[in-house]
Amino acid sequence: MRYAHLLIAAACAATPLAAQGAAAQSASMPESYRAVQMRMLKLQRSLLLAMADSMPASLYRDKVTPVQRDFAQQIHHAASAVAGITARYMGTPMPSLPDTAVAFGSRAGLTGFINSAFDYAEGVLKAQTAASREEVVNFFGQMEIPRWQVWDEVHQHTLWTAGQIVANFRKHDMAPPGFGFF
Repeated sequence: MRYAHLLIAAACAATPLAAQGAAAQSASMPESYRAVQMRMLKLQRSLLLAMADSMPASLYRDKVTPVQRDFAQQIHHAASAVAGITARYMGTPMPSLPDTAVAFGSRAGLTGFINSAFDYAEGVLKAQTAASREEVVNFFGQMEIPRWQVWDEVHQHTLWTAGQIVANFRKHDMAPPGFGFF
């Protein structure tokens, strides 16, 4: 009986959330929100750079578990997703980013990769027109969202991925870099 009550409660709670999602997709976002999204990109960049700077380069290729990406691959994944999602959903050409052999080979290579990806994304956000921000795209075949919302999805992905990287620091009894709010 308790299980049935939980299912009913979940179904009731999901209905307003689904309606909110549909309403948010059709809502116009104030132009001032672009500045918030730019601060989010700068926060993401600074967090990934702090992680790359805090981890000894000798541990860049270390994994917490055999099946996961190593530290450098995780940082690369977070930064390359910023550039890749931006290019795909903002309709801009994919930038030429440093090769993984360079990015994974040294601190300078990894931080250079991070900076290249974020320089590109910040430039696209800055140049994005108000009309482009309101255009709707099919996001990974999952949902229709306005382009302005793609930036929020990028932010969520980057922070989620960065959160996984914390385990690399913990494995070596190291504190991860401090989190800074934007």
